Amino acid sequence: MKNKFNMYIFENKYQLRGYKTIVGLDEVGRGAWAGPVVAAAVCLPMNYRNDEIKDSKQLSISQRNKLYDEIRKHAIDYSVIFIDPVQVDELNVKVASINAMKQALEELAIEKPCVALIDAEKIDTKIETKSIIKGDEKSISIASASILAKVCRDRYMNKISEKYPQYHFAKHKGYGTLQHLKALKKYGPIAAFHRFSYSPIKKISESFNKIKNI
Repeated sequence: MKNKFNMYIFENKYQLRGYKTIVGLDEVGRGAWAGPVVAAAVCLPMNYRNDEIKDSKQLSISQRNKLYDEIRKHAIDYSVIFIDPVQVDELNVKVASINAMKQALEELAIEKPCVALIDAEKIDTKIETKSIIKGDEKSISIASASILAKVCRDRYMNKISEKYPQYHFAKHKGYGTLQHLKALKKYGPIAAFHRFSYSPIKKISESFNKIKNI
């Protein structure tokens, strides 16, 4: 289904205002019970067009992988930041997500004047920012960031699944599925990998005398 939003409207708006650099920021993994929060920042060339790029959640695995390579190939600059589950527990997931996006932005070599388009969040930075609700459905820059973050996180979870196949991380990527819940009740949560500040994990961990170490 074709995206009902114009994915270039914000990029065009800021380009017409004389901005030389437009950055998209997004994160993935907030709702997961396990694994990191991952944020990405992407700066695409001016007038770059690719109508296949859209919110990563609307793409198949093969489409995301293809676009992941395309974005990295054509981007002027990009960065990806991981925030581990221990930090998520310490900070809370909202703060961890904002910190991840801010770090991703700071990793870029940015030519000014510039603006950062952010998916539904506000970041305290010297660079001008624009928070856009459902930004990954309305901005090619934000959608590109969502794809990089999603692919990087999924590949990481696939590797973890090889070490702990009994949890099936490759299938659910750490989210709260029935399969994940059944594995947790049988094997218990993994220290430093599951998010113990999340009530389902906290509740299950209390029923186990021994927590697995990653």
